[in-house]
Amino acid sequence: MSNPLPLIQRVFAALALLVLLAGCATTPPDSVLAVPAPAQKYAAIVVDARTGKQLFEVNSTAQRYPASLTKMMTLYLLFEALEAGRVTKETQIPVSDHAASQPPTKMRFRRGESIDVDSAIRAIVVKSANDVAVAVGEYLGGSEEQFAAMMTSKARQLGMTSTTFRNASGLPDDSQMTTARDMAVLGMALRQRFPQQFHYFSESDFMFRGRLVRGHNDMLGRVRGVDGIKTGYIRASGFNIVTSYNADGRNLIVVVMGADSARQRNDHVEALIQRSLSPTMDGAKTRLMFAEQ
Repeated sequence: MSNPLPLIQRVFAALALLVLLAGCATTPPDSVLAVPAPAQKYAAIVVDARTGKQLFEVNSTAQRYPASLTKMMTLYLLFEALEAGRVTKETQIPVSDHAASQPPTKMRFRRGESIDVDSAIRAIVVKSANDVAVAVGEYLGGSEEQFAAMMTSKARQLGMTSTTFRNASGLPDDSQMTTARDMAVLGMALRQRFPQQFHYFSESDFMFRGRLVRGHNDMLGRVRGVDGIKTGYIRASGFNIVTSYNADGRNLIVVVMGADSARQRNDHVEALIQRSLSPTMDGAKTRLMFAEQ
């Protein structure tokens, strides 16, 4: 009769392998998270906008360049002016030579032209038009410099303690700084303070003077529940975004800054949304794999 011990050993080895595989299957898939940015430029935060609970953060209070996320504050002050009756959606905003001279992206206005407030909002949200943002700043503040001071003052009122604005557009300025946390505060404030205007941030194109103007916030329509807000890029900042998710009773604000490309940034935002919605990730530790690793 053959010795049964080897058979028993094989059975136990097989059972051990099954246990090991089962353990691997229950390991959260996002326990290792690819980051599309070098560590010195990357910053991110995910906040439950209903409770204020922070669900994820890396470098969220580190100083970063906002780029066109700046325009969220330009719009905040424009929405305030609308609410106060200082402007209507039909008010014509003149485009000065200074505003028209801004580098792209822009609507390319000529001297003496103007834009109505409703179209200006869409141009800033969808096209991220620098000329329109500056024109709005000059109209509301008297000058872009004075408007930037108003923007910084409003930031402090909202609790954005680490943000300084120097212009209305987000074009490069060494002194114009913010944090991912502050941008999350601003994103939540826009929804809470101006729910009747928030629909603008979900628009991906608009008609202006008989032509279709397309946007570049590719998160819209990509993930069910994403309804805004704003993208941004300058060379110094990398690719930034503030994204609002609102579906199935969950409302998240996701901020990613410093990504190497728009596509990688968007992939990362989607991964952060999935991670934040997954009950298995609650309290789980996440190891980051930065772009240069």
